Amino acid sequence: MRKVVLAPNARRDHNLEVTRRVEVLLQSIGVQTVICPLYDEEGLSDFSLTGDSFSSFGRALDGAELIVAFGGDGTILRVARLAVDSEAKLLGVNMGGKGFMAELEREDIDALPAICDGGYTEERRMLLDVALQRGGKTVEQNFALNDVVVAGVSKVVNLAVYGDGQLMTEFAGDGVIVATPTGSTAYSMSAGGPIVEPTARNIIITPICAHVLVAKPFVLASDREVTVVTTDGKPNPAYMTVDGCENIPVLVGDRIHVRESKKTVCFAHVAGKSFYKRVSDKLGGTI
Repeated sequence: MRKVVLAPNARRDHNLEVTRRVEVLLQSIGVQTVICPLYDEEGLSDFSLTGDSFSSFGRALDGAELIVAFGGDGTILRVARLAVDSEAKLLGVNMGGKGFMAELEREDIDALPAICDGGYTEERRMLLDVALQRGGKTVEQNFALNDVVVAGVSKVVNLAVYGDGQLMTEFAGDGVIVATPTGSTAYSMSAGGPIVEPTARNIIITPICAHVLVAKPFVLASDREVTVVTTDGKPNPAYMTVDGCENIPVLVGDRIHVRESKKTVCFAHVAGKSFYKRVSDKLGGTI
């Protein structure tokens, strides 16, 4: 029997109305379903809706073929990060705003039985490994599906960006974004970065409000190592965030190393839902 995990954001799917409807649809074709809410009405869920603990998400994934996430890009991103070591494919149903990471909209849920019955293809997305070094020692390690952001706290910071040890750009500004193709339609795009197909293998560097005209976005091959260094020209407070999670303080002289991860996340792609059409629809106009 096929197993599908339903991961809703209860702040988007109130009373889990859509999730419960999908549960009935899938069970009607013999699919085993497990509901694991990631968020409740107040914030991060303690899985009280299922009487389970947060750590149970990993157990729920055991033997699952598909994870259906109900929410905006933030919800889908969180599910993807939790499922990185799973072989389950991720399918997003947009219950939020733009929802660039979602394959389906709320009105498409009647198609889920056919999709969960094998009506999809696999779409691998690259991740970035991130290491924050201070005084030659690694003090933080993480991975990103969307992006790594190094930014100032209300004031500009001086940053130097290196590719394979060679200086690429140096500027004062609000910060810099190092993104994956999946993350190219997130903060990077808002900051003026390029839109890149999510299945591509590239590292995208986008300065944020740089105070020099020559600081432009770069698109690098995935085998490059990007290093961001906070310099002492403007020793203002700075921080690093990975996929929009916790703010990690960054000190002058810290080095943030970013490279392609050996891990990937597998999304489920639905025929007829092209990336180009999705971007065009969500941004309003042709590309």
